[in-house]
Amino acid sequence: MKKLAKSAVSLLEQLFITMFVISLVFTYIFRVVNVDGESMCNTFADGDRIIINLADRSYKTGDIAVMYPQNAVILDENGSISKGEGIGKVIIKRIIATEGQTVDIDFSAGIVTVDGERLYEDYLDLGLTHYDGGAFTGKYPVTVPRGYVFVMGDNRSVSLDSRSDKIGFVAEDDIIGEAFIRIYPRFEMYP
Repeated sequence: MKKLAKSAVSLLEQLFITMFVISLVFTYIFRVVNVDGESMCNTFADGDRIIINLADRSYKTGDIAVMYPQNAVILDENGSISKGEGIGKVIIKRIIATEGQTVDIDFSAGIVTVDGERLYEDYLDLGLTHYDGGAFTGKYPVTVPRGYVFVMGDNRSVSLDSRSDKIGFVAEDDIIGEAFIRIYPRFEMYP
């Protein structure tokens, strides 16, 4: 009886330590999030569950990031940064350009260029970039300010992203993490 009680206590101890370590990992290193909406189709669909990496804070062009834009960061009529009311929710988008890079969009042709080089976006199955959300209307090309990124959804016709006057440039501090693995409805890793 004593041996059985000792084994039970040992098992409970191991279980508690395991749950504590898992809790720490999913608080400070990884987080599971649900995709809400169609703006990242065909890469992610509404209802997908993904794991994001919270630890790696070095973002680059092409990364898919989950963010909470606190303010809309756009350019005023003088080309200076102007902050407005943000979208007020967590979003997932692809980073198109980082600080110091220049983004230009030819809305009639649907072509996005960064630093004068056309982006070849093989992940765009649902059309090119024809929608202008009003953030930088008449001001393209725009150079991404220090500490910010320019983001766009993969489903450009419905995505509320840096083109929108509700988002504009996104502060790197507003990025929660980078998409790492899709766990539902099918398992898939992302670079």
